[in-house]
Amino acid sequence: QVQLVESGGGLVQAGGSLRLSCAVSGRTFTIYGVGWFRQAPGKDREFVAAISWRGVGTGYTDSVKGRFTISKDSAKNTVFLQMDTLKPEDTAVYYCAANQRYNRAWATSIYDYWGQGTQVTVSS
Repeated sequence: QVQLVESGGGLVQAGGSLRLSCAVSGRTFTIYGVGWFRQAPGKDREFVAAISWRGVGTGYTDSVKGRFTISKDSAKNTVFLQMDTLKPEDTAVYYCAANQRYNRAWATSIYDYWGQGTQVTVSS
């Protein structure tokens, strides 16, 4: 089993920044990739960014490229999502997830383990 715990969400004004953290524990040696997803009220959960757990590759959805940065601290088994130039449309619950098959998958169905989510609210 793998456990993921997100933190760092909150309320921020448009144009501001937040950094989300995802602490990963358990059978971490089984992980191939970790991703960040978000879900706004009334909408489907969508891919935001992903990082290879065993390498250095990253991937982003187009709407966050140039504004968000995913990174990791392998020694601490923690993945970060630095979010800059935030927009009201970034408001959502943000989840981190781990999968045991692909380095940088974007499909929610690929992911095997999920955190509980952290709320990000961007005011205009």
